[in-house]
Amino acid sequence: MASISSSPRTVEEIFKDYTARRAGLVRALTFDVDNFYSQCDPEKENLCLYGHPNELWEVTLPAEEVPPELPEPALGINFARDGMQRKDWLSLVAVHSDCWLLSVSFYFGARLNRNERSRKRLFSMINDLPSLFEVVTGRKPVKDKPSVDSGSKARNNAKVKKASSSHLKLVKNTLGSSSQRSLDGQAKNNSKLMDENYGDEEDEHGETICGTCGGTYNSDEFWIGCDICERWYHGKCVKITPAKAESIKHYKCPSCCTKKGRQQ
Repeated sequence: MASISSSPRTVEEIFKDYTARRAGLVRALTFDVDNFYSQCDPEKENLCLYGHPNELWEVTLPAEEVPPELPEPALGINFARDGMQRKDWLSLVAVHSDCWLLSVSFYFGARLNRNERSRKRLFSMINDLPSLFEVVTGRKPVKDKPSVDSGSKARNNAKVKKASSSHLKLVKNTLGSSSQRSLDGQAKNNSKLMDENYGDEEDEHGETICGTCGGTYNSDEFWIGCDICERWYHGKCVKITPAKAESIKHYKCPSCCTKKGRQQ
């Protein structure tokens, strides 16, 4: 089978598998969209779009064995590529990819059939993330429309997350400057402390997932933590730049703003 083998068994493992495959598909349909589009030549055989548990994507032929190891994505996505506008075709692929992601997760989730709460929790965790269709069509107001060069722009952003006011707030940018925000919100320069804690920060947040796009933590991107729900977000996903973050004493994410009033 084209898809890399993965056998998650707990709710957390299944959700991690889902977000990793989803991250690969998001990249294919946004950041790597030109490469993805070119690989879907209508002159080729039936092709499928796979998202792998290592956050990579692949356009390839479907599995030959019957039944396959895992549910298969939509077959022949390349045939319709030139029969409609590019944005409409990408939206259609996104919808079918959403269906495939759910089918894979609930294929694994079938092992949870003795625990109804676990199945509900898994669905709730998945449902909290924007669908691929919403990401591709820009229907989520907190999600910037990705572009092919967004990856390089992200690498030029701040290196470390900005923590909530209940944590030590650290910001380090690509120019090498660093600052430490104390618990009362007052900024203090402390390069030595940053260098000592930078590795620990990466280890601590290695499995952190963005509350908007579901992408996993990467030290090359700027992140910000909500002081209310304590979820983490890519700065670009909630439209917060490192410079803007420095002026925010208490950050409230879009979800908490919707629930509890305007953003602080």
